[in-house]
Formats: sequence, structure tokens, C-alpha cells
Amino acid sequence: MKVETYVNHLKNLVELERKAEIEAMKEEMRKLSGQEREKVGRAILGLNGKVVGEEFKYKLVKYGRKKEIKTEIGVGDLVVISRNNPLRSNLVGTVTEKGKHHIVVALENVPSWALKNVRIDLYANDVTFRRQIENLDKLSESGIKVLKYVLELEEPKKSKEVEFEPQDENLNESQKKAVSLSLGSEDFFLIHGPFGTGKTRTVTEVIIQEVKRGKKVLATAESNIAVDNLVERLWGKVKLVRVGHPSKVSKHLKESTLYYQIEAHEKYKEVKRLRKKAERLVTIRDKYLKPTPQWRRGLSDEEILKFAERGIGIRGISVRNIRSMAQWITVNMEIQRLYDEARRIEEEIIKEVIDKAEVVLSTNSSVALEYLEGVKFDVAVIDEASQATIPSVLIPIGRCDKFILAGDHKQLPPTILSEKAQELSKTLFEKLIELYPSKSKILEIQYRMNEKLMEFPSREFYGGRIRAYEGVKNISLLDLGVKEVSLEGFWKYILDPKEPLVFVDTSQHPEKWEKQRRGSTSKENPLEAEVVKKILERLIKMDIPPESIGVITPYEDQRDLIDTLIGNYGVEVKTVDGYQGREKEVIVLSLVRSNRDGELGFLTDMRRLNVSLTRAKRKLIVIGDCETLKIHPTYKRFIEFVERKGTLVLLNSKNPISIKNP
Repeated sequence: MKVETYVNHLKNLVELERKAEIEAMKEEMRKLSGQEREKVGRAILGLNGKVVGEEFKYKLVKYGRKKEIKTEIGVGDLVVISRNNPLRSNLVGTVTEKGKHHIVVALENVPSWALKNVRIDLYANDVTFRRQIENLDKLSESGIKVLKYVLELEEPKKSKEVEFEPQDENLNESQKKAVSLSLGSEDFFLIHGPFGTGKTRTVTEVIIQEVKRGKKVLATAESNIAVDNLVERLWGKVKLVRVGHPSKVSKHLKESTLYYQIEAHEKYKEVKRLRKKAERLVTIRDKYLKPTPQWRRGLSDEEILKFAERGIGIRGISVRNIRSMAQWITVNMEIQRLYDEARRIEEEIIKEVIDKAEVVLSTNSSVALEYLEGVKFDVAVIDEASQATIPSVLIPIGRCDKFILAGDHKQLPPTILSEKAQELSKTLFEKLIELYPSKSKILEIQYRMNEKLMEFPSREFYGGRIRAYEGVKNISLLDLGVKEVSLEGFWKYILDPKEPLVFVDTSQHPEKWEKQRRGSTSKENPLEAEVVKKILERLIKMDIPPESIGVITPYEDQRDLIDTLIGNYGVEVKTVDGYQGREKEVIVLSLVRSNRDGELGFLTDMRRLNVSLTRAKRKLIVIGDCETLKIHPTYKRFIEFVERKGTLVLLNSKNPISIKNP
């Protein structure tokens, strides 16, 4: 395929996905009531707001209510504020903070209606898609070269190891090798970072080393949170600037932002003075008659000024009104001059801040912002690369001669809504690692979890190459000083603080079957939800903090059912996608599927299973029907592994204390 043909194909896919995402949002808003949308975590109702501050030209509005806010809407998300119909509102802002009873949104302007009894809805951001299409329309030489690698029209150069002095003395050998090969690559390199292997730490070292070599670095990721994580790690080690809306509010992050550095610049006093003067003149200007078409009657500004000077009325306009309009025009010209001068100085400051920065950090999409137009970087370092589509990563890659991608294609890919655009879920990272495996290095030591929890996913998904760091090999709940609780029957096996890996098998229980709600495409399993609830009650009694426990389930309806059952336990219940890149001391995993046909649906997506099994640090409790699951060879191997190495507990209504491997 030719590059031009492939670019047009990508543009078509982006357009399909853009339409699908906007349509899905509108359709859900049309179909679901506010209460139903709140239940699935994409709306918050009954909020009152107050302006609590101003930050970088945005008004910060704190919205709150007495009832606890449980929502999927998070920091960095785009939201729409409305009285009752989000489809009729165009008031869009960014979430900057989130608490139990409040959420703070940054808005450019705050109409008075937006502070009383409003709702907030998660909003589909079509700006991102437009930027991707614009970038594909004017793809740079660097971008074209990448696509030639993908289409095998050009061969990349061999990566060589280079000597370097690590800034982070605690890097392990595989991390050092990944950094060394990244530095020794002329075109690109791939850092393959499986669960808990310190991928971002390695990326940070690459950035610092490139800066040491005098390179200007563009560091990006798909999400705001991942970019902020990089800022935290790089702060104080390099001269950096963070472009775009910072999604956390820590001091480092505020000081790193372009907005903050503009306002802290000595020249900015002049910008403020000019704008203040312009604002004073606006008050004076508005005392005069504004020359709207109705009043000017076809006269140009120049004609109005000329007739005012001569003291002549014309076309039925009195001399008084001519003079008043002339005054409005004269003052307005001065206002425009002041604003233009302020903007010119501000642009000078922006250029200076970006020129001085050794590292510019941004989301992939925000690299398309106008003030980065024309800025040339030596290298792009892209974290979360296995969660970003090809059109997304082409934006930062197009600004540089060389790029480093860090990710893990064995975990979840980007979510693509359009059936016709599913091809977008295959990322650049995945394509390049398959075509050019010698241009990658896997990180081999994981620092997250007990060795027993790591062993199966390492063997199954990474060819047994992952090893546990000595310090985490044998960690268990015992290290957390859990309370001794006398547990009856099978509970003592399920909740044994010494045992990290447990499978609760429901296959012999008469109520094991999955169910489907009317009109829903999702699944739920009431027995498994009840088991989850009982496990959580006992874990909390053992003094394990609720925030250290996570519940994962692949199905939205099961997440909703568990959430409803456990009420205010304070335990996070999410689908698998919501836990990517995160970890908890204890994870309870409900697999849901239990049927006579051995149907597993999207449980057969092994990347979903990989993410689910690798979130727990000290204890993983899996609940599922072994009979249904064993039809799939990977689940069969996992269950056999638990039988050999962990504890498998058989639930049975007549005799619930039936243990296969106590």
C-alpha cells in the first residue's frame, strides 16, 4: 500500500470513530434518564456550584451536594454543564479536582444559571479527533517515515547500546539496557514494560539522558494523568514546561505549567497593565453609541469618523449620534491596540519559555496547540504508547527526527467504539514490535506483587521472562499487620493472610448462573456479587483499609450490581478497563460467566485477563465457574495453576466447606 493511500485510510477510520463516539454519547443522553446515566457513572445530578477561584484565565467552580458522588467522571475529563438537557448546552469545562461530595470544574465563563441545581455529564471530545485529521492532512517527513516502517517500505536502522551514567542508581539491568538502546537508536526504539516493571521510571531516565546529550525532548502520553506522573518524576531534574490543562493540583504541577511560567515572567506585568487599561476603556467605550448596522446605516468606520470631525449628520443620523459612534470607534481602536500589544508580548513570553525548556510535556493531542507550531524537537518520548491509536501518536512523532515508545501490547489496547474502525485498536507500538522485535527491550523485573501472583501471567503472556524483585517476592497481607479474626469453615482458606492466590469455584452451586437484564447487552451474576460482598465485609473486619481493596469485573452490569450491594464500604468497584495501570493490596475478581453452552464472550480477550490478574500486590481472590471457564485453554491452565500453587475453594450449598487444596 502507498503511504498516501494509508493516510487516507487512517483519516477515514478517525472520522468513523469520531462519529461513533459523538453518536454514542448523544444516544445515551437521549435514551437514559439523568438518574440512569448517573447510575452508570457518566452523570452527576442535583449539584450547586460556587466560583472558588481563578487559575490561568479559567474560573474554578466547585460543584457539590450532600449525597456522596459516585462516578466514573475523573480529573482531566471534559464535561458539559446543563440545567436538565445536556444535548442543549454548550457549556463545556475540564474536571480539575474530585472529592466525596464535590467536583471542581474549570470553565472559561460562568453564566449565572450554571450555579444552581445543575447536572454534569461526561462529554465526548471531538477536538482530539479534529487534531488527528488535521495532522494527517499535513503529515511531516517524520510522520511519513514512520508509516513507511509500518508498511515495510523502509527498514529502520539497527539500535546500538551506548554508555551512559545513570541518574537513577537503582535501575536494574534490563532497565539500563532499555535506556542504553533507546539512546543508541537513530530512528526509534520500543520499551516493552509489562505490569509493575517500572516502565515510567525507565522513560524518565531516557528523557534525562537525552537532555544531558543536549537534546530537546517532547514527552507525551495519551492521558493527562500519565503526563502529570512524568512531570512529578522529572521535576527539579530538567528545565521543563507542561502544556495543556494540568489535571492535578500539586505545587509542582502548577509551577510546571505554561500558564504559570507565563504569569511568573517579568514581562507579564506589562501584559497585565495593558489588559487592565483595555478593561477600563471598555467601561468608557460602552457609554457611547455602538455603531451596529441599525445605527450606522451602511456607513463605514472611516466615514463615521470623517462626518463626526466635520460635525455633519447624514442619512437621517443626528450629529449627536454620529459623534457618539465616532467616540465608540476611537476608544475601541485603542482597546484593540492594547489587546494586540498584550497578545504580542504574551506570544514573546510563550516562545521564550518553550525555547528555554529542555523538556516540553503534553498529551499527544495537545502537541497540536498553536503555540507549539513550528517548534522543532530532537526526540519524542511517548509513554502509554500501547493505549494510543496511530493517528494520536503521529502528532508528537511528526515533530521529531526520532521517537521512543513505551508500553505493553499484552495489556488493553485503546477502546474503539466504531465497529468499522476496530483496526485503530492495533497500535503503532504493537505493529512495530511485531515487525521489528530487535528494536525493543522488555523490562524483566516486576516490583509490584507476590511471586505466586506473578508466575502465571509471566508464563502465559510473556514467555516466563518476568521475575519478582527480591523485596516483593514474598509479600502478603501479614506484612500489613492484619487483625486476627476467627473465621469459620471455608472463610479461613479464602481469607488466609498468608495465602496470596485463591480461586472460589461456584461450579457446584445451584445458583451459579449468569443473568442478563432486559434490554441490556451486559451480564451479571447475583451469586458471585453476594460472595464479593461477604469477602469485602470480612476483609474490612480484618482491618484492611477499604481504599487498599479493589473489585474488578469484566461486565458493566455486574459492576453496577456489586456497587449497589456493598453500598458505602468505600471499596472501588470498576470494570477491567478502569483498573489498567493501577494496583491495590487486595483484588477481588468476579468473572461472571456461568452457562451450559460454555460461552465466555469477551472473557476470551486475553489482554483483559492479563490486566485483571496483575493488579493485586498481596492477595488475589478470583470468583468463577470452573466448568464454564475450563472450556478455554488459558483459563483451564490458570485453574490448574491455582490448584497446584494456590488455594481452590469449592462453593456448595449443601456442604460449602469443600476444599480441594487447603
